[in-house]
Amino acid sequence: MNSILDPQRVAITTLNNEEIARYSRHLIMPEVTMEGQKRIKTASILLIGSGGLGSPLGLYLAAAGVGRLGLVDFDVVDHSNLQRQILHGTKDVGRPKIQSAADRIRDVNPNVKLDLHETRFTSQNAMGIAKDYDIIIDGTDNFPTRYLANDVSVLLKKPNVYGSIFRFEGQATVFAPALGGPCYRCLYPEPPPPGLVPSCAEGGVLGVLPGIIGVIQAIEAVKLIIGQGEPLIGRLLLFDALAMKFREMKLRRNPQCPICSEKPTITKLIDYEQFCGFTPAPTTNGAAKSSADEISVTDLKKRLDAKEDFDLIDVREPHEWQIAKIPGARLIPLGELPNRLGELDSKREILLHCKSGGRSGRALKLLKEKGFKNLKNVAGGIEAWATQVDPSVPKY
Repeated sequence: MNSILDPQRVAITTLNNEEIARYSRHLIMPEVTMEGQKRIKTASILLIGSGGLGSPLGLYLAAAGVGRLGLVDFDVVDHSNLQRQILHGTKDVGRPKIQSAADRIRDVNPNVKLDLHETRFTSQNAMGIAKDYDIIIDGTDNFPTRYLANDVSVLLKKPNVYGSIFRFEGQATVFAPALGGPCYRCLYPEPPPPGLVPSCAEGGVLGVLPGIIGVIQAIEAVKLIIGQGEPLIGRLLLFDALAMKFREMKLRRNPQCPICSEKPTITKLIDYEQFCGFTPAPTTNGAAKSSADEISVTDLKKRLDAKEDFDLIDVREPHEWQIAKIPGARLIPLGELPNRLGELDSKREILLHCKSGGRSGRALKLLKEKGFKNLKNVAGGIEAWATQVDPSVPKY
């Protein structure tokens, strides 16, 4: 394969003596040499997210000598991040992730130019942020950003090095229609219904796993830059850590793909929150509106203190119940709910909660379909309870 970089840009790049010493193990490889290292230094990569996948990506791409890295992140470091997000340390808890990531990357390689975009990646700013980079890498774990990163990459004709992780499993590929391969929409034309696929925050992830998948993404990016090897274009690499097995699936372009086909129906960025079903209902003043089916944790606390008559059902898993619980709740995991409807009194008011509100929202929908009427979802779940009501309840 050929390098994706313009040879004229590479031709004016030089390495000083410090860089030659730093990258010496690259320079003596016949697949890299001085020419390949100059390409790496010339290259620019946009990393969307500096979390689980963004951590190994940022560290290894900086160490490899990528000349310019753009970081996009608006989140702050939380204790729950430290199990896998190795860009950040205990001392960084509460700091913006982009700041702690920048400090760590600069320590690894001060030669790398860092562009810090401390903002949410949206359809309003994505094209402006991404247009000047050679490669786009999405290190997030939500569907709106995945579709947005894909569409930006296709419209700008840039490779999108993709990775995703969940529990013990991960996958990686390179979406690059401009290089003859498929795009993310060829594989997933439509997002799943909201809440159907649990996030890492709901389902968990082995802390080591993003290191493996993130490093694979980093390798693919370097291969595209130096023009060596066979990139994962048209191939989806699947990894099962429990079985310690890799599998590979062939991917093909969809001739009816809405964005990368010869007659695309998507020619500009769309509202990705709405596309994925995550847009809250607006009020007359434009603010997000609480659903009539929701109750706040503060109102729940008042009703518990007043000993009002209702049934508080926790739809999380038993291992989550062992970590933390709301007093007065009883456990019926979401997966068991259809077979345990007989334990619920349809004449009583039923309040449902989970970790953050997603699963309990699905439980509410299920119960409505079964004829239950007096239902409410506890907004924010036990996370909101720990933040707003009882700080002694552990967060996870």
